[in-house]
Amino acid sequence: MSTAPAIDQDRLMSFLFKVVNDFGSSLSMTTALIGDRLGLYRAMRDGGAMDSKELAAKTGTSERYIREWLINQAAGGYVEYDPKTAKFTLPPEQAFALADEDSPVNLCGGFQLMSAMAKADERITHAFKTGEGMGWGEHHHDLFTGTERFFRASYLGHLVNDWIPALEGVKDKLERGAKVADVGCGHGASTIIMAKAFPRSRFHGFDLHAPSIARANEAAREAGLSDRVTFEASDAATWSGGDYDLVCFFDCLHDLGEPTAACRRAYAALRPGGTLMVVEPMAGRTLEENLNPVGRLFAGASVMCCTPNALATGGHALGTIATDDALQGVAMGGGFASLTRATETPFNRVFTTKR
Repeated sequence: MSTAPAIDQDRLMSFLFKVVNDFGSSLSMTTALIGDRLGLYRAMRDGGAMDSKELAAKTGTSERYIREWLINQAAGGYVEYDPKTAKFTLPPEQAFALADEDSPVNLCGGFQLMSAMAKADERITHAFKTGEGMGWGEHHHDLFTGTERFFRASYLGHLVNDWIPALEGVKDKLERGAKVADVGCGHGASTIIMAKAFPRSRFHGFDLHAPSIARANEAAREAGLSDRVTFEASDAATWSGGDYDLVCFFDCLHDLGEPTAACRRAYAALRPGGTLMVVEPMAGRTLEENLNPVGRLFAGASVMCCTPNALATGGHALGTIATDDALQGVAMGGGFASLTRATETPFNRVFTTKR
């Protein structure tokens, strides 16, 4: 007969409060999403200190809902409360992350992402039992818009300023005029950012999700770039064209069910001396290096979205926290001699190799 383990009451209470904090964080993702949708953060950025009646009047919303929304936001540190004036303010740092669509640290797309992935919980629970996948296009529509908004922020901050300069000879080629493929481009945010920065180059985006390609072509027209930016619905292993100077996979290689085939296609499409660029979420070289907040986030996303898509589209599930060695193995399986880190941020790894 087994003996029940002794319970350390201090450790138990510490864990209970940790989970309560997670409960609050989970609900606050939804209240933040509501704040973004209703323009509450933008109103607070532009309106200065205000109470619930003033914010409700400014945004055409119900004061009774705004009252608790503000308390939730203040308790989480998103807004600040002054007991002397009984008013709330959105500090400039929070406004930069929550109320500026072109900020390189805009987080609002992340709220959409978290919400969309949570809506798949019943399908993913079933998948745990069967091992089957769930395709990207089967998720709630907020996943597609949220992904574009969330990742666009980091691309605005780093793609042209840091990542491309870290690739040997690539910036010079783009400035002179090069041909670029953006594989797994989604709504085309990365493609359009590069096209704006390098007006002498031509860009071609590919993605399996046809509605995303439709939105990408619309975005190219809106930006006045349709003469040298095109988007096409295509599988990552069969997209068209050749003689590319640069082939990019932005935050998508780990999602693919056949990543080796995708690398093989990239190798074939590159001209000799052309460059492969692979941007992936930050992850450790060992399991232990992922036991931190960033690893927790990306491992959760892998469970809810990335691994299911890979299982649905081929089965080689690298996962969001694939190691450098695993990614290099896929690239080498596609014909490349190596794949090395060129640079990194707290949230991204940037890999490169040449044909």
